[in-house]
Amino acid sequence: MSSQRPTTVDCDVWWADPVEPAAEYLALLDPLERGRYDAYRKDIDRRRFLTGRVLTKTVLARRLDATPAEIKLDATCADCGKPHGKPRVVCAAEVSLSISHSGERIGLALTSTVPVGLDVETVNRRGNADLIGYALNDTERAAIAHLPKPRRDEAFYFYWTRKEALMKATGRGLKIPLRSITLTPPGETARLIGATDPALSSLSAALIDLAPGDGYRASLALLTADPVRVTEHWWPAR
Repeated sequence: MSSQRPTTVDCDVWWADPVEPAAEYLALLDPLERGRYDAYRKDIDRRRFLTGRVLTKTVLARRLDATPAEIKLDATCADCGKPHGKPRVVCAAEVSLSISHSGERIGLALTSTVPVGLDVETVNRRGNADLIGYALNDTERAAIAHLPKPRRDEAFYFYWTRKEALMKATGRGLKIPLRSITLTPPGETARLIGATDPALSSLSAALIDLAPGDGYRASLALLTADPVRVTEHWWPAR
């Protein structure tokens, strides 16, 4: 009697720099998206939001045999009804996506089978005691306490992005306390050891560290026990 082999989950990740607000890009925003774009006070925030939407619609158009203008995203928050929730593709339930941005880097993760979360962070803050205490639980703090300061900062950012990616994959985001999640320590394969929050405690999760470029750390989380194959791209292609 042969056992069924697990199905490999394919996930594509695209990285982009902020685009300029060209008319052709702004035309891809629907009225709600244009409202969010206009509400940002800083130019970099507007450009990051615009890039995330243009990147997502361009990539999805190729996948779904459509034009970017035909791709509709719904970012309705399940709690308050405002358009700032995790985006989903309207009329394409088989597609799961996650958008993240920090500094001059915008990322999109896309898969067809399981919930996905992506987080990218600019490595421009030190892992000070307050930040470490907010993000890491006692077990994790003990695991990095002996490390030299540069390595401790690096380990902190890997913990941080992995946890943020997990929370995004659940769709609950910051409603899950960072300290409720316990991950493997530095030097070991990234893995969820346990979580006290019910959104994660019974779920299998794959964690993958990514390559968003110098000065950034990024991680990907997929809620699956199956093997995962990740391909990273740049948009436009380099």
